[in-house]
Amino acid sequence: MQRRHDLDTLRVCAFALLILYHVGMVYVPDWDFHLKSPVELAWIEWPMVLVNRWRMSLLFLLSGITLGLVLARAPSLRLATRRSWRLLLPLAFGIVAIVPVQAYCEARTLGTIDAGYGAFLLRYLQLRPWPAGTFTGGEYGFTWNHLWYLAYLWTYTMLVLAARPLLLATGGARLAAWLATRGRWLLWTLPPLAFLAALLVLAPRYPSTHALAGDWFNHARYFGAFAFGLLVAGSAPMWEALRARRRRLAGLALVGATLYMGLRALGRLVDSGRVSPEPFLALMPEACWDLLSSAGHALYWWTALLALLGWAAHALDRPWPGLAYVSSAVYPWYILHQSPIILAAYWLIPFGLGPVLEPLLVVGLTIVGCALGHELVRRIAWLRPLFGLPAQPRVRSPWLSWRLSPPTPDRR
Repeated sequence: MQRRHDLDTLRVCAFALLILYHVGMVYVPDWDFHLKSPVELAWIEWPMVLVNRWRMSLLFLLSGITLGLVLARAPSLRLATRRSWRLLLPLAFGIVAIVPVQAYCEARTLGTIDAGYGAFLLRYLQLRPWPAGTFTGGEYGFTWNHLWYLAYLWTYTMLVLAARPLLLATGGARLAAWLATRGRWLLWTLPPLAFLAALLVLAPRYPSTHALAGDWFNHARYFGAFAFGLLVAGSAPMWEALRARRRRLAGLALVGATLYMGLRALGRLVDSGRVSPEPFLALMPEACWDLLSSAGHALYWWTALLALLGWAAHALDRPWPGLAYVSSAVYPWYILHQSPIILAAYWLIPFGLGPVLEPLLVVGLTIVGCALGHELVRRIAWLRPLFGLPAQPRVRSPWLSWRLSPPTPDRR
C-alpha cells in the first residue's frame, strides 16, 4: 500500500500542537492543570479554545484512519495482540515511570506532600489510593494524566475488533462502502448533528474526566471521530471529495468558529457587566442563544476536521526530508512531553522570570528533554517497546555498556 505522507505529516503537526497546548495550560487563567504559574497570559485562552475544540478529535480521527488502512490486511486476533502490546505496554510503563514526577510536582505545589521524590515514588508504586486532593487522580491509587489517550484508543480499537465479525456477517462492509460514495451526505451531516446532541444532553451531565468509565461526553465526540476515520480510510472517492471540497469546508469552519467565538466573547462581556443582556434576551431567550452557540461549536468541530484532512491530502501527500525520523519520534515525544513541561515549570516558577522568558524556557527545556529522551530510547533495544517503537536487531556498542540498535532513521 502506498505510504500516506499527508497523514504522517498531519499526525506530527497534531502532536507538536499538543505539546504547545500543554505548555499553555500552565499559563492560561482559570483552567485546571497539574501546575499553574503565577504568571498569567490571559490572551492565550482564545487561540487555545480554537484549537481545543478539535485537537484531540483529530488524533482519534487519524488513529481511526490508521486502523482502517490495516484492518483489511490482518486478522482481528493479530491486530488485537499488536495494538495491545503497542498501547498497553507504554501506558503501563508511563504510569509507573513517566507520570509519577508530574504527580509529585503537583502534590508539592499543593502542599499535600513534603517528602522527597524517592519516598514519594516508593509510596506511589504501591498503587494504593491516596487521600482525596493529594494530586489529580490519586484517589485511584495511580494516575495516567496525559496518557489517557492510550487507554481510550485501546478501548475503541478492541470494540471495533470485537464487533468486526458481526459487521462482516451483517453487511457492514457494504454499508461502509455505500456511505463513502452515494451516502456521503450522511457523513457530512450526521456527525455534527450527533455532536450537537451530545453538547446539549451529555456535556452538562457528564463533564470531562478522562477516567474512561462514565466519561460519556468525551466518548461521544472521540469515538465518533475514530469511527469516521475507520469508515473513510481506504475510500478513494471520499478522499477525492475531501480534496475537492477543502475550500468550502474551510469556509464553513470559519463561519462556525466566528459564530462560536463571537458568542463566547459576548458572554464574557455580559458576565463582566460591560454589556447589558437585556437587548439580547429581548431578541431571543437565553436557551436559544445557548443552542446557537452549541450549533456553532458543532459546525466548527466537524468542518475543521474535514478541512484539515482535505487540505492535507491536497498539499502534504509527498515525502519531505526528515519525515521518517519525526514520524517515528511522535510516540516517544508524546509519552515524555508532559513530564518535562511540569518539571521545567516547577523549577522555573520560583525565579519569577516573567511572562516572556519563563514560558519560552519551559518550551525550550521541554523540547530538549524530549529530544534527548527520544535519542536515548531509540538506541536502547529494550526501551523501544516501552515507548511504542518496534524492536530492532541489537548490536554491541564498542563504547557503551548498553545494548544498542543502530542510530538509523526508524522505519515502520
